Amino acid sequence: MDTIDVERRNILRGALLMTAASMATSLATAARAANAARFARFAYTGCRTTKERGARGKGINVYRVDPATGAWTHVQLVDNLVNPSFLAFDREQRFLYAVHGDFSEISSFRVDRDNGSLSLINQQSTGGRNPVHLVADQSNRFMIIANYASASLAVLPIRQDGGLDPLVQLLQLPGNGGPHKVEQTGPHPHHVVYDPAGRFLVVPDKGVDRVFTLEFDATKPFLTFAEPGFAATRPGAGPRHASHHPNLPFVYVNYELESSLSVNRYDRATGSITPIQIVPSTPDSFVGANTSAEVEVDPTGRFVYVSNRGSDLIGVFSIDLASGRVTPAGWTSSAGRGPRFMTIDPCGTLLHVANELTDTIVTFNIDPETGALSPAGRVIETGSPTCIAFARA
Repeated sequence: MDTIDVERRNILRGALLMTAASMATSLATAARAANAARFARFAYTGCRTTKERGARGKGINVYRVDPATGAWTHVQLVDNLVNPSFLAFDREQRFLYAVHGDFSEISSFRVDRDNGSLSLINQQSTGGRNPVHLVADQSNRFMIIANYASASLAVLPIRQDGGLDPLVQLLQLPGNGGPHKVEQTGPHPHHVVYDPAGRFLVVPDKGVDRVFTLEFDATKPFLTFAEPGFAATRPGAGPRHASHHPNLPFVYVNYELESSLSVNRYDRATGSITPIQIVPSTPDSFVGANTSAEVEVDPTGRFVYVSNRGSDLIGVFSIDLASGRVTPAGWTSSAGRGPRFMTIDPCGTLLHVANELTDTIVTFNIDPETGALSPAGRVIETGSPTCIAFARA
């Protein structure tokens, strides 16, 4: 390929990104208006419960969310559960599923649409150890689960009544452990998330410094690796979670072990991931020990947030809509310790942070122009929170 061809390709790519950026700006405005009309009816919180984790959680808590004030009112505690550490709904939000961290089970619950309460349907084995994340497939007939400790992805059928049947596939992830002798002993998938088109699954693997891309065929049912199968990160980075831009071809991945945020070009036709930028997730004035935990792009696509454990700061990064690259916009205290999880509620105006070590869920207002966070004055006290799932109106 000669120099002229390269220049033509670069010009074409730049023109396409500028067009996409213009469209993204318009979509961001429309998204803000649309999200304002949406709100959460109920909030469900997961936690850790075991002595081995030094935990103080009691089970899954259910809260009613006031649409006018955003205040949470406790509805139910589902106790006698061990480490219901991550929660996910089916695609119709008729059923809630919880994986039991450090163990090998997943539980299914029926959701009462009127009062939000849960009733247990059944439990099944995930076929591995320490399931940490889960997602319903696009057909809403299967649950896909990441088994962190045993390096596998499990596929379980969802019955008509919301219960789970025994697994139909257990896919072992390939790769050798990274340079961190404790955290990278082999493959450790930490997240499984669909892209916006619902075609590919992105799976950051903390243990082998890879971000895998897979396809799921519900007619077989079967998970397979997309070509080329994965994107390699820097050695020792420890990719943990991923968040897609809602409109532009980018995916943002936080690197847990090196406390950084990576920007990646994402090909929605093939699922291929290409890193284009890495920035620290903490300010340069912080010199202590830290690991990043969660990453989330806001619904307008203008900002991305990263939580940090150690510094206990939430990083705010502005997204350039032409290039996808990010610029630090500031850091805010999580108002607690160990912000393992955070999420933006359905209205798109509030960020909720789960401080696992200080037993609080703290709510922040999101400035629509700058993305800056400010305390909303609401704090929920609950033992060792690790996850929040919202039932939409």
